[in-house]
This record gives sequence, C-alpha cells and structure tokens, in this order.
Amino acid sequence: VQLVESGGALVRPGGSLRLSCVASGFAFSDYVMHWERQAPGKEPEWVSSISSGGSTPTYADSVKGRFTISRDNAKQVLFLQMNRLRPEDTALYYCAFTTMKGDIRGRGTQVTVSS
Repeated sequence: VQLVESGGALVRPGGSLRLSCVASGFAFSDYVMHWERQAPGKEPEWVSSISSGGSTPTYADSVKGRFTISRDNAKQVLFLQMNRLRPEDTALYYCAFTTMKGDIRGRGTQVTVSS
C-alpha cells in the first residue's frame, strides 16, 4: 500500500496549487479518501474528503469555497485544487484513507504560502 503526494510548493498569498496523490497497492476506488494537513507546532487538521465514487465532497470550514477535492479512479489519483491561498494554509499536506487496521497516510507534500 502506498500513497505518494506531490505538487506542494512556495506560493504567494492569493495563488493556486494543485496537489496530487498517487495510490497503489489497494483498491483505490473502494475507499473514501481524505486530505489532511499539519502546520508546524499544530495538531493535524482534516481538510477534505471525497466518497469512493467521487461525489459528495466535504470540506473544513477553513477551506470551503477555496479548495476542491476530486479523484480519478481509473488512474488511482486523488487531487486537491487550492485557490486563493492564505498564509494560514501553510502546512504539510497528505492524503489518507481508513482501513479496518487503521489510517493509512502518505509522507506528504509541503505547501508554503508567503510573500
């Protein structure tokens, strides 16, 4: 089982980024997938989730209206389109899913929003 995130970068406030998470080793299309983030010195924060079929996305209030989660089950890739980025969005972003044995997360991709 592997989750590999990419797309993080240094971006100015107001900018955009698109994160990707390539999944392998499990039946990606069977699982609800999540994006989470952790800023330095803070607890992990749930950002967004999407159902196995790609409908019914949900978002944290802090990102609602700015971030869009999506997935390509044929290619086993999860996306997070992030617009109107703010300095408080700075964090390590990682994708995750929950199994009967616990949560599985990738190693993350760093997003830094700064002028």
